[in-house]
Amino acid sequence: MPSIKSLATACCVYLAALPCAFSQTFSSDDVTFRLDTIASELEHPWSLAFLPDGSLLVTERAGRLRVIRNGKLVPEPVAGVPDLVVSGQGGLLDVLLHPEFASNQTLFLSYSHRGRDGMTTRVARATLEERRLNNVQVIFEAMPRSGNSRHFAGRMAFDETGNLYIAVGDRGEMDRAQDTADDAGGVHRITIDGKPAPDNPELDNPRINDTFFTWGNRNIQGMTVHPETGAIWTHEHGPRGGDEINILSASTNYGWPEITYGIDYSGLPITMDTEKEGMAQPLHYWDPSIAPSGMAFYTGSQIPEWRGDLFVGALKMRKLVRLRIKEGEVVEEEDLLTDLGARIRDVRMGPEGALWLLTDAPDGKVYRLVPAQ
Repeated sequence: MPSIKSLATACCVYLAALPCAFSQTFSSDDVTFRLDTIASELEHPWSLAFLPDGSLLVTERAGRLRVIRNGKLVPEPVAGVPDLVVSGQGGLLDVLLHPEFASNQTLFLSYSHRGRDGMTTRVARATLEERRLNNVQVIFEAMPRSGNSRHFAGRMAFDETGNLYIAVGDRGEMDRAQDTADDAGGVHRITIDGKPAPDNPELDNPRINDTFFTWGNRNIQGMTVHPETGAIWTHEHGPRGGDEINILSASTNYGWPEITYGIDYSGLPITMDTEKEGMAQPLHYWDPSIAPSGMAFYTGSQIPEWRGDLFVGALKMRKLVRLRIKEGEVVEEEDLLTDLGARIRDVRMGPEGALWLLTDAPDGKVYRLVPAQ
C-alpha cells in the first residue's frame, strides 16, 4: 500500500494538473491572480474535501455528496448519505476527512435531522468505498431539538490530538447559547467514537454538558486550524453587525447574546453591552455584517506575499476577505473578488498549495485560485 506521504504527493500533482472550463484574472494590492472554474452545476455547495487520489468531495446542502474526478463532476452522487432534512439553512453541511483517511477511508458529515420533537444538528461517521458510504454511524446529536430551521452551524475540525470539534448554532433562539445544559450555541469536542474528549474542561461540572468546549457562540460558519500553533480558529455570524473571529480557548464564554457588536434585525438593540467580565472579546469583528462563511490560512508557496494570511468568504457582501494578523491583531484587511458577484460559502487550502472556493447558488461553482501566468 502506498504511504500517506506518497498519496499526498500524487494528490498535489494531480490537482495541479486539473483542467478548468473557464478562467478569470483579478488584481489585489500586491498580486495578480487567476480564478479557474473547476466545476459548476452544484446545488448550493457547502463544503469541500480533498481525497488522496486527487478527486474532490463536495457536499450540496440539498442532501447530496458529490465527487469531482479528472476535473469533471461525476453525475451520480455518492450513495449511503445518512437520513437528513433539507429545510431553511439546514441540509447536508460539512464533510471532513479523518486525519488517516488514506489508510482507513473514514470521513465525517454534519447535517440537519428531523425527528418527532423537531430538528437538530447531527454528525455521522462513515467509510467511503468506491462511491458509497458504508458503516454509517451517528456519533453526535445536539439536544434538545427545536422547530425552526435556522443556525445549525455544522463546521468541524480536528485538533492535533485527534479530537473532533463540532460547531452548533443557537438555532435562532439566542438565549440557548448561555444555557450550558443545552447543546445549542457552542463548540463540542468529542472522540471519533462520539464520546466526550477525555480531557474536556467541564467533565466534572454538573451544570455544563460534558462535550462542551466553548459556549456563547451564535452561528459558527468558519473553522480552521492555525498552521503553526494548532489552535482552532472560528468565525461566526452576528445579527446586524458583530460578525466575529475568535480563537477557541477551553471553557470560554464568547458572550452571545449577553454581549455583541451587532443589533437586532429590527434595528433595536439586543443588549447595550459589548463586553462583560468573564466573556471573551473577539480578535476581530465586522460592522456592518459581511455574513462570513468558510475560512483558511494561506500556507502555500504559489503566492508568497499571502503566506500566513487568513482568508474568509462572505455571503452577504459577496467577496473574499484577506486578513494579515500580527501579535493577535488584524493589521491589514483587503477585499478580493468583489467583481465576481458570488456568495462565497467555503474556503480551503488545497494540498497542492492553491486556495479553493465554493460559491453558494443554485448553480454553485468550485474555483481554484492561483497566480496569474
